[in-house]
Amino acid sequence: MELSSSSHRFAVYPSLASKVALVTGASSGIGAACAEALAQNGCRLIVLARREERLRSLADRLTSLGAPDVWPVVCDVADRPQVMAQLAALPSRLAAVDIVIHAAGLGRGRDKLHEGNPAEWDEVLDCNLKGVLNVTHAVLPQMVARDAGHIVHIGSVAGSQPYQGGAVYCASKAAIRMLNQCLKHDLLGTRIRVSSVDPGMVETEFSIVRFRGDIARARAVYEGMTPMTAADVAESVLFCLSRPAHVNISEVMMLATDQAAATTVHRRPR
Repeated sequence: MELSSSSHRFAVYPSLASKVALVTGASSGIGAACAEALAQNGCRLIVLARREERLRSLADRLTSLGAPDVWPVVCDVADRPQVMAQLAALPSRLAAVDIVIHAAGLGRGRDKLHEGNPAEWDEVLDCNLKGVLNVTHAVLPQMVARDAGHIVHIGSVAGSQPYQGGAVYCASKAAIRMLNQCLKHDLLGTRIRVSSVDPGMVETEFSIVRFRGDIARARAVYEGMTPMTAADVAESVLFCLSRPAHVNISEVMMLATDQAAATTVHRRPR
């Protein structure tokens, strides 16, 4: 399964050089790809994730890709006090965050709601929704004070297209879609931009996590079709970030060519 984008050469936009970017969920998948894309664009990076070993390895890779400064933060976005403390303790050279990319997120299972596990509902909502609120609440005041910044949510086609067994995950991403729109209203009159990139099928660790480590079931999700990669999503994030200051890309929905909707997929026979 495609899990790394380190060999991908991303588009380079001079306007992004030296900006301070905070990426959540940076230890794998779309978060790691976004961090690598920003490193190749010369951004100074704060990379946040729960898995310390992976985060340290990522930091070394980002430095080799061109990031002039990398600050790993081992943190669970769902833990509000931890988020507030960690981000308040950033070194002064990185305290003025220009870009936030909310890439931390997960799904659990494909159970119908009445057959689901409430503990897993909490896990999904705590990460996908509360985690975004926690990080935004910690960072946004200084953006408002400086009248500058860009927040990018990694949403999902599931935020606007329901499917069976997706009640809690779809609800979490629908909430992010509405949060994205509400923030734009809250910040109207400032020069802070807010974007959402909403992908369909992307081959990362997402399905492995969703199916609790069942590799065969995770592989079957992409069988017979060509999914997008994390790097594909990161390229769209770069596009949003690199537009002129008077342009705000509010929402991007991107699907694999073999995908027409959340669960409408063309699969080729073996």
